[in-house]
Amino acid sequence: MSVPFVSVVIPERNEEEKISFCLKSLLDSDYPHDRFEVIVVDGMSEDRTVEIVTSFSQEHQNIKLLYNEKRTTPVARNIGIKASVGEYVMFFDAHSIASVDYISKCVKRIQETEADNVGGVVKTVPISGSLLGRTIAAVLSSRFGVGGSKFRTGVGGPEEVDTVPFGFYKREVFGRIGLFNENLVRNQDIEFNLRLKRQGGRIVLFPDIYLVYFSRSSLRSFLKNNFENGFWVIFASRYSKRPFSLRHIIPLIFVLYLGLVILLSLLPIALSLVWVLPLLFYTILDVLFSLEIVHKTACCKAFFTSAMIFPLLHISYGTGSLIASVKLLWVKVIKHRDFERN
Repeated sequence: MSVPFVSVVIPERNEEEKISFCLKSLLDSDYPHDRFEVIVVDGMSEDRTVEIVTSFSQEHQNIKLLYNEKRTTPVARNIGIKASVGEYVMFFDAHSIASVDYISKCVKRIQETEADNVGGVVKTVPISGSLLGRTIAAVLSSRFGVGGSKFRTGVGGPEEVDTVPFGFYKREVFGRIGLFNENLVRNQDIEFNLRLKRQGGRIVLFPDIYLVYFSRSSLRSFLKNNFENGFWVIFASRYSKRPFSLRHIIPLIFVLYLGLVILLSLLPIALSLVWVLPLLFYTILDVLFSLEIVHKTACCKAFFTSAMIFPLLHISYGTGSLIASVKLLWVKVIKHRDFERN
């Protein structure tokens, strides 16, 4: 039986700190090295990333370097797809490390299930060993933190899902439903996978496939990343039909609920209690899951940090979604005015 050829596509920009670890993990793969290629698509990096990747490509014939002048991830993904020759196309992140059997297990599972896209569970670890870094990593692996994102929280067995990390696709998928939407700066993978599901495709998550992902360890980068993810999950509606699932708008609903506090002074006490009760329930969950993180990190101080990080995660993501909703509404108003004038 012939061993299928796999093309690994890595979109990246300014990743000098992590790209070597990522590439080494792929080169340590137990999959035959003559049966996979690694295509690094650089978004015009301003650090030593290109120099590092070039050094790897000179030593390993299966590593290639391409350039993405537009610098956005969906463009990089599409450049990689067009340049690839594999029967399967696997996307990967420069912030990640693949297990030795990652590629071989993806091939095995996609052949066994005849799924269109397979993936594994993410083990989130901090870039730094600080208390904040360790707590952020734990929050991003918590059910209370990320909700229905099962590739972060784990599954007991193979399960059909709406998305997996990065994705390991049959090549024919791109001929069937098209490429990634290049208008979506963020969350283009969510939109693509939902498009795939709506056209009858199958996406399966496997607990025995895993990778390590280095999470952001500073509060500023953490909040910025969540805000942008929340913004683009909604703003993607400008360029694509239904680019998100119901679970993606829960933080938006939470932020809208918090915003109702400005009306409390106008409401009877009984109705004010109706507003307070959900917040009390949220606070109880915050406490319980923060205690769980204390157990995971073996650090009592993590309780107070996680009790802060959980709401900051939900509020930053939801605020991004709220601003995106306002911008979408404003765009519709402007278009309506222009239509009436014409």
